[in-house]
Amino acid sequence: MKKKFNNLPDINGHFDQYGGMFVSETLIYPLKELLKAYKKIAKSSNFKELLDSELSSYVGRPTPIYYAERISKELGKSHIYLKREDLNHTGAHKINNAMGQVLLAKQMGKTRIIAETGAGQHGVATATACAKYNLQCIVYMGEEDIQRQKINVYRMKLLGAEVVPVSSGSKTLKDALNEALRDWVSNVDNTHYVIGSVAGPHPYPMIVRDFQSVIGYESKKQMKTLYNKEADILVACVGGGSNAIGLFHPYLNDKVKIFGVEAGGYGLSTGMHAAPLNKGKPGVLHGNRTYIMEDKDGQIQTTHSISAGLDYPGVGPEHSWLKDNKRVKYVSVTDKEALKAFYYLTEKEGIIPALETAHALAYAFKIAKKEKNKNILINLSGRGDKDIDTIAKMSRMDL
Repeated sequence: MKKKFNNLPDINGHFDQYGGMFVSETLIYPLKELLKAYKKIAKSSNFKELLDSELSSYVGRPTPIYYAERISKELGKSHIYLKREDLNHTGAHKINNAMGQVLLAKQMGKTRIIAETGAGQHGVATATACAKYNLQCIVYMGEEDIQRQKINVYRMKLLGAEVVPVSSGSKTLKDALNEALRDWVSNVDNTHYVIGSVAGPHPYPMIVRDFQSVIGYESKKQMKTLYNKEADILVACVGGGSNAIGLFHPYLNDKVKIFGVEAGGYGLSTGMHAAPLNKGKPGVLHGNRTYIMEDKDGQIQTTHSISAGLDYPGVGPEHSWLKDNKRVKYVSVTDKEALKAFYYLTEKEGIIPALETAHALAYAFKIAKKEKNKNILINLSGRGDKDIDTIAKMSRMDL
C-alpha cells in the first residue's frame, strides 16, 4: 500500500521515533489541557468560521501567488512562483498561527500570553493578536537577536508587549525558548504559551502545522484557478520549520518534489551553521525528539546564521520524519548565497525578502538554472524590513 505522509502524529504525538512530550511533570497537565481544548474548540465549525473571518478581514488572506516572470526568464526555462506570505498583516506567515493560538487561548479563559522569538516576526505577530484580543503579552528574546532585530523589538513594545531579554547561553532563539518554558511552569493557570514553530512538545508541532497549512491549501487552489497549473517543485526555508510545513503538508501525498532549505552559515564544514537535518543527529530538545546539533558529550552546539529566524539547533519533529522517509530533501544555503538571492530578488522583482526567505530563494534559483519547464513554488515567508540594519552593515564587495 502506498505510504501516507499526512496522517501523523499518532495519539501520543509521535512521528514514528520523533516528537512526543519530553517535559517536566508540571507541564504534562497544561499540555494535555491544551490538546483537549484544541480538539474540542479549534476543530469546531464555529471556531473555524471565526478564525477564517479574522484571517480574511484582519490578516489579509488569501495571500496572492505572484509569477516572477523576469527572473524566470533570466534564470532558465522554468517558471518561478512566489506565495506572498510577506503581504500578511505584520509581514510574515507567523500571524497565521498567532491568531489561531491566541484566539484559542482566549476561549480557554487564559488572560496572559507568553511567546519566544528569534527574528522577531513571531513576537510581533503574537503581540498583535494580544492587542486585538486585549490579552497581556510577554515575549522572550535573546540579547543577540534583540540587537539584530531592533525594529521588531520596537514594534512589539508599541503593541503593548513586554520584551524580556535573555542573556544565557548563545543569547538567541534556543535560550529564549528555554526561558519561556520556565515561565510557563510557574504560571500555568492563567498563561498560554504560544510556540511559534512546529517544534516543542506535543501537541504544538501539530497545532502550529494545522494553523499554518492554510498556506499550502491556498497555494494548491490558486495555482489551478489563477494559472491553470500545478506546482512541480516546492521550496521553503527551514529553521524550526513552520512556514515550510505550512506549505508542504497539504502536498505530501501529491506527485511533487519538495526541498527544505536550512541555514548553512559559513559552510557545513566549518561547524558554524544551523543545519541539524544536514549535519545533526536525533536527540531531545525543548520537549521533543528530533534532529539536533550536539557535541560528543551531548551538549547543544552553538549555531550561526545571518538570519535570526533560522539560528536554531533543532527542527520540528515532522521534518525529521520526512527526512528519514525521504519525502522531503533537506539542503543548505550559506550566508553569502542567501545575501546574493536577497539582492537579486529585490533588484529584479522589486520585492525585498526576509533573510530567512532568501535561503529558500537561493536554492530555488539553483534549481531554476538546471530544470526546464518546471513550476517552482517558493514560500516567500516574510518581508525584509526587519533585516535592513543587518544588510546595511554588509559589504556587497564581499559577495
